[in-house]
Amino acid sequence: MGKAMVDPVTLAVIQAGLQQVCDEMDLTFSRAAFSPVIAEADDRSDGIYAAGDGALIAQGSKGLPVFVGVMQFSTRTLVERIAAGETAAPEPGDIYIVNDPYLGGTHLMDVRFVMPFWRQGRLWCWLSNTGHWPDTGGMVPGGFSASAISAEQEGLRLPPVKLFKKGVMDAEIWAIIRSNIRVSEQRIGDVKAQASALMVGAERLAALLDRYGDAVVEEAIARMRDLAARQMRAMIGLIPEGRYQARACLDSDGVVNAPLTIALAVTRQGDGLVFDFAGSSPPCMGPMNSVRATTLSSVYLAMRHIFPDVLISAGAFEPLEVVGIEGTFLDAHYPRPVSGCAAEVSQRIAEAVFAALVQAIPDRVTAAPAGTSGNFGLGGTDPETGAGYVMYQISGGGYGGFRGGDGIANGCSTIGISKAPPVEIMEQKFPVLYRRYALHEGSGGAGEWRGGFGLDYEIELLRGEARASFVMDHGRVGPQGALGGGEGAVNRVEICRGGEVLVPEHLSKAQDIALAPGDRVRVRTPGGGGYGDPARRDPAAVAEDVRLERYTAEEAARLWR
Repeated sequence: MGKAMVDPVTLAVIQAGLQQVCDEMDLTFSRAAFSPVIAEADDRSDGIYAAGDGALIAQGSKGLPVFVGVMQFSTRTLVERIAAGETAAPEPGDIYIVNDPYLGGTHLMDVRFVMPFWRQGRLWCWLSNTGHWPDTGGMVPGGFSASAISAEQEGLRLPPVKLFKKGVMDAEIWAIIRSNIRVSEQRIGDVKAQASALMVGAERLAALLDRYGDAVVEEAIARMRDLAARQMRAMIGLIPEGRYQARACLDSDGVVNAPLTIALAVTRQGDGLVFDFAGSSPPCMGPMNSVRATTLSSVYLAMRHIFPDVLISAGAFEPLEVVGIEGTFLDAHYPRPVSGCAAEVSQRIAEAVFAALVQAIPDRVTAAPAGTSGNFGLGGTDPETGAGYVMYQISGGGYGGFRGGDGIANGCSTIGISKAPPVEIMEQKFPVLYRRYALHEGSGGAGEWRGGFGLDYEIELLRGEARASFVMDHGRVGPQGALGGGEGAVNRVEICRGGEVLVPEHLSKAQDIALAPGDRVRVRTPGGGGYGDPARRDPAAVAEDVRLERYTAEEAARLWR
């Protein structure tokens, strides 16, 4: 039998159909999940991965970009471990669970499920998803320990094991997980949602294959991978040949109060790009190390921001080579702590990519965005209900200005489409009151096109005692401007206890801060960097910002003098 031929129209339809399968998995996951961070904030992603090497086939349009590459690596690791006999071989109805950062992951709170998909007795592909669990144990509620110095202090670490065997959840493995995490009785809702999403994906994918035939869909997938690679190479062709250098800094690692540096040189070589991180800081003591999978995925997502029209497929990553991370904090190995890698370090990596390539293709790259997920964990027991809780707050920030426009205010983080959970939901589920929820006025960096504004919120603990932890960034320096633009405002964290205001020693990182009823936490997230010479900004735009009280007249005069 000859090879099936896929015409362009059929290829487009199958491409959209595969993405729709992933979109429906995303929707199922969010609608069925218990935790607000998944159900409301959409901190999750679903995808389809190749049977042989785990290569990305398709991902939902509403999934977190940082998970695009990461799930590819974790699925590949699972395939390799099965081949080596280190993990049990798959059978129909099995679902593996894994959150080990060193096996192609991120941090421990990002828990991945992987399910084999079978056709006529043959393993056809893998369906995988990732959901951010509110807690996986460790030193502090929520898992974002700012001062962990080893992986064991961050929480329960799971290698790939079968949580579901032939469709039935393994009660013993679930008991082990429950005995190691906080508010464990609530996690079953997220587990069932995560598994249900994969089952919906299997049903929809089977229908797609039944309609077009396995051979036609397989050829379409191969064509999509080739097309994605050709599209990325065509986009790279827009970059003038040369070497473009940039740097980005993190406030500290949470333990040693000194900045960490990401050094990057991007070189166009023919139709490929080489990202060289040689010269970046060495492995750090605290939890701001990044595992290899997250580092590579951060480069991939940055390129997705710059060239969003390139097809989402493993082929899009083929022209991108990452080197020079060995011996740096961007290639963490056990037992280095990594809780900040996916949420914070990844965004500094993306910022470095933006800062390098804005020099080469200024029409396509923005100034730096806020670049922090604003991870704020609060844990305690509500005396009104007697139940324990773990609250996880993420927050947006300003986007960078770009040629032709100002940055978006209070946009989602660089790594994903996750949005802050609604205030009403948080107040309903946890013993807190939001005293303030507004834009961080004046935080956008000056430029011909200014940066967007961050978020300014304040939370009061209403009852009981609680412990607060923060793993954020950009408290030391603001997001960098581009082509003469100014920095966005820094991240600011303040804790008001007994009438006194505490600013964390590490500015954006702290853990185990005891709170009593009436104590408050205020966070002002960064604004985006400005783009272009501030002196070139339209005076009418400056006047309008002052009229709307986005800046005071004095601030405007200083920034746009």
